[in-house]
Amino acid sequence: MPPAVKDDVARALGSPVVRAARVYGGYAPSATFRMVLADGRHAFFKGVNASSNEYMRGALPKEERVYRELGRLIRPWAPAFLGAFKRLDWHVLLLEDVGPQTMPPWSPAKAQRSARSFATFHASTHGHPLPRWLSRTEHHDFAELWRRLSESGELAITAALARRRAEEAREWLDVALPELRENARRLEQLRPPHSLLHFDTRSDNVRLQGEQLRMFDWNFASVGPHEIDAAAFAQATEAEGGPAVDRMMDWYAEVMPLRKSYLDAAVAGIAGYFADRSWRPPIPGVPRVRAFQRRQLKVSLAWAARRFDLPEPRWLAAVAD
Repeated sequence: MPPAVKDDVARALGSPVVRAARVYGGYAPSATFRMVLADGRHAFFKGVNASSNEYMRGALPKEERVYRELGRLIRPWAPAFLGAFKRLDWHVLLLEDVGPQTMPPWSPAKAQRSARSFATFHASTHGHPLPRWLSRTEHHDFAELWRRLSESGELAITAALARRRAEEAREWLDVALPELRENARRLEQLRPPHSLLHFDTRSDNVRLQGEQLRMFDWNFASVGPHEIDAAAFAQATEAEGGPAVDRMMDWYAEVMPLRKSYLDAAVAGIAGYFADRSWRPPIPGVPRVRAFQRRQLKVSLAWAARRFDLPEPRWLAAVAD
């Protein structure tokens, strides 16, 4: 790291860095460090530069805006914003250090506390006026994926993930498609009241401190039905070896009620997302994403089958991670 960037970190935080440890484990690569300052405080460094991929260079300015403008809405779930600056080809975000990774492994107790805290986050903004610059249509991207897969012929590629059971998979998808397509399409029709959404809640983007879920990587923050945020978190948790989605949603609903038609639309849309993404080529620099998306496909499609009274998708057992 250039000395000029290190000097700016010290100026922004009011104390030089005496120790820094690189943080690994996320799905998208970035320069992230947990830092100890000369005055004993701790802080977190997140930066991008010319060598970062296009996604990360675009994501960090969006995340900075969320921290700067939505602090009163996202705290205490979000880490405190300590500053940001640009120097040379670097763009740096400085945040409260929320500690080392706490999940996985998931336990029922961790999952319950996380689900309840996440529900409290959504309840805190439900139906409230929210800044107009936040997208109200981010979740619409999930609405037409089943239709597009069917019309493009790419649904056959999704079925091919089942390898020797591809024909069985295609037959199941043909039977399930009308129900999945119709429910996902309703994502474009869900009316307020809505909540502020994180929209990228997985274990690599959260920590658990006692009863409090702490969330970072806020570049997808938007406004929409809380059911899609809750469903996305639940399926990711099960895909990482945590409790089943139905238990997660029960814990969530102890705090924040779930609207059945909204949750149906969310589950169908999320399953469509992984049906569309999980077979695609690896993303350069992000080699682990597709394998995780295949695990998420298995969880989300099995969930959809239960909700919509579809035949059990036994072919999912043949889909490799």
